[in-house]
Amino acid sequence: MPANQTLLARITARSDVFGGKPIIRDMRVSVELILILLAQGVAQDDVLDDYPDLKPDDLRARIA
Repeated sequence: MPANQTLLARITARSDVFGGKPIIRDMRVSVELILILLAQGVAQDDVLDDYPDLKPDDLRARIA
């Protein structure tokens, strides 16, 4: 599986979670939230610290 496809597999969407918005690995963490945090200048390491279930590849998946 190509790298981008592997990363994209980490992104899911379920109609019963956040109205179908993309989420990371079927968790209740939206891609939108991660993008907002990073756009506000929050460092990736800080996001990972605040959301310990997230992995670095989850953050990479947001741009895949």
